Amino acid sequence: MAVNEALYHLQELLFPSIPGVAVVAVRTDGEAIRIEARCTPSGASCPDCTQWTERVHSSYLRFPADLPTAGRRAQLALRGRRFLCKAAECSRRTFVEQVPGLTRRHGRVTERLRKTMGAIGLALAGRAGVRLARLIGVTTSRTTLLRRVMELPDPTISEPRAAGVDDFALLRVHVYGTGVIDAENHQVLDLLPERDAATLAPWLKAHPGIEVICRDRSGAYAEAAATAAPHALQVADRFHLWQNLATAVEKTVAAHRTCLRDLPPASPEPEPAWETPAEATSNQDDEEADPTGRFAERARAHHALVHELLDQGMGIRHIARHLGWGRHTVQRHARAARWQEMVKGRKRQLPSKLDPFKPYLAQRWAEADGKVTILDLYREIAARGFRGHYSTVRDWARRDLPRPEGFTPDPPPPSVRQVTGWLTRHPATLTQEEKLHRKAVLNRCPELASAAQLTSSFAEMLTTLSGTRLPEWITEAADANLPGISSFATGLHSDFDAVTAGLTTNWNSGPVEGAVNRIKMLKRQMFGRADFALLRKHVLLA
Repeated sequence: MAVNEALYHLQELLFPSIPGVAVVAVRTDGEAIRIEARCTPSGASCPDCTQWTERVHSSYLRFPADLPTAGRRAQLALRGRRFLCKAAECSRRTFVEQVPGLTRRHGRVTERLRKTMGAIGLALAGRAGVRLARLIGVTTSRTTLLRRVMELPDPTISEPRAAGVDDFALLRVHVYGTGVIDAENHQVLDLLPERDAATLAPWLKAHPGIEVICRDRSGAYAEAAATAAPHALQVADRFHLWQNLATAVEKTVAAHRTCLRDLPPASPEPEPAWETPAEATSNQDDEEADPTGRFAERARAHHALVHELLDQGMGIRHIARHLGWGRHTVQRHARAARWQEMVKGRKRQLPSKLDPFKPYLAQRWAEADGKVTILDLYREIAARGFRGHYSTVRDWARRDLPRPEGFTPDPPPPSVRQVTGWLTRHPATLTQEEKLHRKAVLNRCPELASAAQLTSSFAEMLTTLSGTRLPEWITEAADANLPGISSFATGLHSDFDAVTAGLTTNWNSGPVEGAVNRIKMLKRQMFGRADFALLRKHVLLA
């Protein structure tokens, strides 16, 4: 009675919620535990004709791999029976009984081990999954874990009402796929291997309940939506609209880059005399400026720390042990009266290709009294054998050659990218200096002032969802005849309904962009083995 009770408790521990299995014996075999069990039902149903039979043909032992038990490897010896099918019309004469939740036909592992390996592979992919499996006592390989992931069924999804589509890179610059996301609950619905209309259209036809399609301004996605879901509302994403406008503004600025030269200096209004601190008029230019940079900040902090500990009475060796530094490092900080001494003189002068030509450059500069361009100097030494870059000569001349008295070099003109940022960024994010530069550029160039006004009105339309003003904006932008912006405005006619919906409704492709970022993370996790089928399975189940 005590033995049967013990076996009953072992069965509850080893096979919880798995009926039809009885533990016969449990033995220890070195570092493994051998579990002998048998099937308890009196009969089984034929897998072909489903007829119940209790006629036993034979029995044999199965040894499916199972999860570790109590930190030890488990050896499961399950006695299964082969039954005879009584149906004369059935083509199967014999079959082996299976234990639901524990075994399957031709299975060499238990269902719970299969499920565990699938979960590990889904979370960590191949190599990392193998390392975790080894820690919990499961012997497997990375390819087996990935096969277990591929065996998992696709998740069941409800019929979506709003879908977002966007492309993602399978192989950057070469191969792209399409991600389809539920725009309401942000669930990934499917991954498609191409980003053309022929791939997306069949998927949309298979889901006729879709009422809203959020997309970028890709012509392929627009064509697929118009063909397979003509009843659905197409929404052009606002982020992509603003991105397209920023590109158009950059083209406009590039076409008027001549306006960026010889700009008046953008200086703020002088402060009142009473607001100017008296210390500002002191002669500080004669003093050498303190070193700056990350190393300088670190040297300042370390020097202060060492001298603070010295003031507390700690010795050099004690400080070295306390901070985990070398003794000589602490000594250098202790001997330095000022932290600046730890920084100055560290930068070793390396030999340069320009060294043999420096005397000639200095002589030519002195003869011309500084009235010779650096480009001319570069050409002269290049003819004499210099094989370096112009930037080497330029940097050395700006740093080491003396400037004529009263000479102040003109500031470089702003770049096209800088001016584009001033026109497309929110005014609240601009610094005071950037605002002054922006004002100088707009005062100098009326075309860029018009571009700034059009950009601001489009931004207001985008942020306030007032897309009803789009026709007037398109007309105004087209009449402005600005390269880039006028072309952008004219191109909106081809996608007018989707753009209007994007500027008037709350639908957007934000969830799609987030899903694409997660896809990139999963791709990196499975680097080298993430073919499309495995990546799709991983993304849908993740």
